[in-house]
Amino acid sequence: MLQMLAISSFSPKYHPYVQHSRCVKTHQPPATHIHGVLNSGQGKKYAVKCSENSFYPTNKITERNDVVYKPFSNNDHFPAVTLQDGYASKSEDGYEISKNVLLKKLNALYRFIYPYACFGHLIATTSNSLLPVEKLADLTPTFFIGLLKPLVPLLLMHIYGAAVNQVADVEIDKVNKPYMPLASGEFSMETGIAIAWISALMALASAIMLRSPPLVLGVIVWLFISTAYSAQLPFLRWKGNSFLAAVCAVFMCGLIPQVPFFFHVQKYVLGRPMEVTKPLMFASAFMTCISVAIAFVKDLHDVEGDREHGIQTLSVILGKEKVLWLSVYMLSTAYGAAVLVGASSSFLLSKLVTIIGHATLLLFLWHRARNVDLSNNASIFSFYMFIWQLYYAEYLLIHFVR
Repeated sequence: MLQMLAISSFSPKYHPYVQHSRCVKTHQPPATHIHGVLNSGQGKKYAVKCSENSFYPTNKITERNDVVYKPFSNNDHFPAVTLQDGYASKSEDGYEISKNVLLKKLNALYRFIYPYACFGHLIATTSNSLLPVEKLADLTPTFFIGLLKPLVPLLLMHIYGAAVNQVADVEIDKVNKPYMPLASGEFSMETGIAIAWISALMALASAIMLRSPPLVLGVIVWLFISTAYSAQLPFLRWKGNSFLAAVCAVFMCGLIPQVPFFFHVQKYVLGRPMEVTKPLMFASAFMTCISVAIAFVKDLHDVEGDREHGIQTLSVILGKEKVLWLSVYMLSTAYGAAVLVGASSSFLLSKLVTIIGHATLLLFLWHRARNVDLSNNASIFSFYMFIWQLYYAEYLLIHFVR
């Protein structure tokens, strides 16, 4: 404790025992441990002197019964100490504040891009990029590099779609999803618009750099469909029409993650002529059905906000229960067709995995659908996320369709 009084940069305003100029303050230190060493001054009393204009630690430290002189020299070195009694370091406080702000911004950005949908698109594209592979010799380092490069424009495309949707729907989200970054005020509108523009331009530029016409066309179509779905512009805002909203879902979840990336890998990575294969047709058809179901179920927990803002989704027009079971019947038809496709395969492993896998997922679907509480948005959202899990699972099963 006494060594702290000798540090030249020490300011009296941070010391609880120095209060004003021309003072002599008696202090009896408590029994403490500093850096693991017992305070040798325990039980003794000391006086600290202050000058008139500023605080100077005196070299003379007076004890009640005698005087001890301890001269200081310029060569003395003192170890760093931590101020006691709640006087935290200002630099440490600033670091903690900056760290917390950064973590909050990253968490907001994570929620802003709809991570479950982003993850689904990454799985879809990666899985479909493997469909053109015909033999193990195709799996070279060059192939995997060529597979990873298109994921950059895909990720940027997805971010643009999420950004333009939230910018256009910020008032609706204040009712339906007040926890989202724009609706809650964590991001400003200017930030949301900037993210949309930057991601769109970078997606298009990265696709052009890959010199792949299928990818460039896919990015252009995606940007147009995303804008048409959400933007408050003449002849757009397609999400307000059930049919056009389903068309958007078919392109954004069913076709664009499949077709452009399949042809890119087939032609510009493996060097083969572009041709439509049975797995590609099956994946496109099945994912079209499941994408429409996702679009329908997505609107179930947005009914209140959509009705308030005059958006005539199918859930608003028909009601939650009818739309729920319409989606379940649509998915059931897709799973039934998948079982028939599996049964027609000439490969035993393909037949077994395709039939058993799709039949099992169909049973899970009906079990979850019967337990949905349509009066509870948490229950509806849980079912919605379950359909996304079915979406993920299908990208494993499509590799057994032969």
